Parts: sequence; C-alpha cells; structure tokens
Amino acid sequence: MQEQTATGRRKTAVASVRIRDGKGTVDVNGRAFETYFPSELHRKLILAAFEKAGQKATLDMIIRVRGGGIAAQCEAVRLGLSRALVKDNEGCRHSLKEAGFLTRDSRKRERKKYGRVGARKRFQFSKR
Repeated sequence: MQEQTATGRRKTAVASVRIRDGKGTVDVNGRAFETYFPSELHRKLILAAFEKAGQKATLDMIIRVRGGGIAAQCEAVRLGLSRALVKDNEGCRHSLKEAGFLTRDSRKRERKKYGRVGARKRFQFSKR
C-alpha cells in the first residue's frame, strides 16, 4: 500500500491524516496519540473508523490537526481517517458511509450581529 492522505473538517478544526503500512503507531502533531487525546472516549471515536472499515489498526497514522476544540478535532480526524481508508480500499466505503463517518458536519458558529448581545440574544428591553 502506498501512502494515502485525506483532510477532515469540523467547525473550525482542520485535520490532515496520512496513513501507510506500519506497526500501528499514531503521531498527532508530533505527540503520542494517548497524550494528545487523553480521553478514552475520543480515542475510541477516532479508531471506530478502523472497526467499521473492517481493518486492523496496523497502519501508521501521521495526523496534523489545528483549530477548534478537542471534540471538534477528534471528529475532524475521524473524517480524514475515513476518507483515507476509502482511498486505500474502495470496498469499505459502504460500511463507513452507513455509520456516518464520511459525512461532513457543516454546522458552524453563527456570527454576532450588531445591536444584539450575541448571534440571536437581544439586549434587555425596558418599557420605561
């Protein structure tokens, strides 16, 4: 297998994922997978793409992620990983699509409007 690269996004988080044959090491921004994502839940969410694709986690992953919070980064990495797995093996597309791992969540933060406290909240109204 040659190296596959894919990008995943969520809110303002952008993740670039490179996968290649190896021993299963995961490098996230130059740090170990367990130190960057200390929560077991986040690690399981990312590695669920391997489980759904029916592949073992024997591929080396080099992940560059920036922007957003830890949860958004986690979902961006999962999308990037899913896209890279599909590039490598088109046969796993159906199972990943069915699980919703190939769908980009397009929701973003709504901007603040003038004359208001936030995006929709208004300043306190005083009748007198």
